[in-house]
Amino acid sequence: MMAGATNRPQELDEAARRRLTKRLYIPLPSPEARAWIIRNLLEKDGLFKLSEEETNIVCKLTEGYSGSDMKNLVKDASMGPLREALQQGVGITKLNKEDMRPVMLKDFETALQEVRPSVSSSELGTYEEWNRQFGSLAN
Repeated sequence: MMAGATNRPQELDEAARRRLTKRLYIPLPSPEARAWIIRNLLEKDGLFKLSEEETNIVCKLTEGYSGSDMKNLVKDASMGPLREALQQGVGITKLNKEDMRPVMLKDFETALQEVRPSVSSSELGTYEEWNRQFGSLAN
């Protein structure tokens, strides 16, 4: 059995396509999947306190983000409480996890100014066209 993954399927030649008989296009995560990523990454550290409405706002603002982009965004947003504590003069050696506030919507809004989507809409169109032409019909 041969398996492979690429973010450049249009560069596969006919011989490679012939050997990879099951060709699956994995689209960018849906809003529900992005919400799951946010919750999953923050809950393990006890930092998830966003309301459903706030989570929905973040999901709307992250249309076009990949799973990796979401991970980077959550990582940047989760630094918000630490940055705030340091700006207030709390020494880094005196910080306790229990004293940290949860990640808030404002942290995501700040992180969104730094973390941009890595996939352009034109690239998405290329992937979708390739999938229409060469993707497996029965997944």
